[in-house]
Amino acid sequence: MTKAEASADRRGLAVPRCRYRLVIFDWDGTLMDSAERIVACMQTAARELQWGVPSAAAVRDIIGLGLPEAMDRLFPGITSDEQDRLRETYGHQFRVADRIPAPFFPGVVQGIERLRLDPTCRLAVATGKSRRGLDRALNHDACGEWFVASRTADLTRSKPHPQMLEELLIECEVTAEEAVMIGDTEYDLEMARAIGMDRVAVTYGVHERERLLRSEPRFVAEDFPSLVEWLLA
Repeated sequence: MTKAEASADRRGLAVPRCRYRLVIFDWDGTLMDSAERIVACMQTAARELQWGVPSAAAVRDIIGLGLPEAMDRLFPGITSDEQDRLRETYGHQFRVADRIPAPFFPGVVQGIERLRLDPTCRLAVATGKSRRGLDRALNHDACGEWFVASRTADLTRSKPHPQMLEELLIECEVTAEEAVMIGDTEYDLEMARAIGMDRVAVTYGVHERERLLRSEPRFVAEDFPSLVEWLLA
């Protein structure tokens, strides 16, 4: 019996059951409220390099992609040397800002704990962050113990390619039909659709509801508590 199960048992609560054996979360914009930090750091990096500063909307649009893919969209035609300069400058800005952790969205901590009560369900992360960036985030508040596996864009292919999901399925020994991808961007949903995996859209992140609906999510959540209620229904 897990600690969460034991705690529920002591309180006389029924252990909830999740619809899926593996629940895979995007990070930025789905679990962590970090979009404005990403926007500010990217704009500051461009300003330092004396490049044209992209709009907030343009930066929000690329959240979820790997950094090389994001740079190609924001600054088309830049050279590999310029990419290296931007990566270094943006990374420095983000590490400085990340000394104070971005907050989780309301209900995330409580909702994750509810999901962890189910011994048949495991949680994972598929993110456009780098491995170093995700590890730094997971060390905050000891939330790394929530997840059994994770994939980052610098160690596999960037969303919307489904490679990170395929690797998570293999590692966790589940099929696509037994898993769900949850995210706030079309990149999250499209990589799940590419392999026939259920997908759930959250509307409190960076992409608008209408854009998310084009990926035919099975459920659309307006907030994290409603997402958890659906998963445990």
